[in-house]
Amino acid sequence: MEVKRGPILFRCDGTQEGGWESLYQCLSFAAALQRRRRGTHFFSYLDPLSLAHVINRANNDWTAAEHQVGVGNDVGVTVNLVRKLGAAAVVVCGDHVTPDYLEELRAAKAFVLVFDSKAGTVIPSDLVVNPFLAPPKKSFQVKVGGQILVGRKYALVRGVFRRQRTIRATEQPAPFRAMVAFGDDDAGDQTLMRTEQLMQIPKVEKISILARYHHPRFDEIKEFCANSGGRVEVITESKEMMTRLVRSHFALTGGDTWSLEMCCTGLPQLAISHGAKHTANAKRMDDEGMATFIGESSKVTFDGLKEAVDTLLDDPMERLSMSRCARNLVDGRGGDRIVNGMEIMLHTPARALPFVAKAA
Repeated sequence: MEVKRGPILFRCDGTQEGGWESLYQCLSFAAALQRRRRGTHFFSYLDPLSLAHVINRANNDWTAAEHQVGVGNDVGVTVNLVRKLGAAAVVVCGDHVTPDYLEELRAAKAFVLVFDSKAGTVIPSDLVVNPFLAPPKKSFQVKVGGQILVGRKYALVRGVFRRQRTIRATEQPAPFRAMVAFGDDDAGDQTLMRTEQLMQIPKVEKISILARYHHPRFDEIKEFCANSGGRVEVITESKEMMTRLVRSHFALTGGDTWSLEMCCTGLPQLAISHGAKHTANAKRMDDEGMATFIGESSKVTFDGLKEAVDTLLDDPMERLSMSRCARNLVDGRGGDRIVNGMEIMLHTPARALPFVAKAA
């Protein structure tokens, strides 16, 4: 039985309005596919356009999309590209993907994998993946023949975090160092405000901010760091991130993809969320002992943050327990498990039949 080994097409965007988390989730999954010798091709609307270099640098092909997912004739163009590439599957990721959009992709006989963290509707796809801890599996509904992968085993973790898992087996001695990492989007615009608040907490000696170059306030962050007297630094490169992950004592995160990646290293976390899906994920992390959920961004005051930081830094056993729970529950192999699930479905007899491309 011959199995189609075509590339995997990713339909995702990265923009200031819609955020960049979907794009970086797909990049993490693409890295897992490449380890299995699958070609990866991105069809994305990017803003800023320099993100194309990030995609290509990771050994992915990229085609520019004229519209964002679901806008205009996007589905027709996507179907044409699936046929042109002879793609084995199309991965769709974005907050504005509609059931009608997915139905049209499936009508074109494409294998459809969807990253979804909202649930609430019947999802017409072959495989649904929720890389967050919530909502649970019972919240998702798929049409007949579809499969669901949900939970901690499918958390997407970049290699830069997995490589620090062994190195950060023990905590570094004081003085205490904090890491501020509100994800690819920083949707609640928390980075600068929370960093200023951390500087007012005497126990915190050094602060490292993780931010992308395309962060809307990146220039302000750099200026703030330059005027901090050496207490605050901004980290953008993976090599710098690796050393800070090992030396930090806790991280202030947003309950997003970066939060689960830090769980893989065992870094204790305090979570301040923004948005329903990140709030649900942060609460679940708290329930599992992987982090402390302080609250939603609009409700967390300086006093609440200071109390949480002081409590965590005064209790080494709490930090140790949090680290062990996080490392045990998130092992960094989520991407590989998703690839296995997708490959199993692609290797079924019905999917293994020769693909006959039709004119668009």
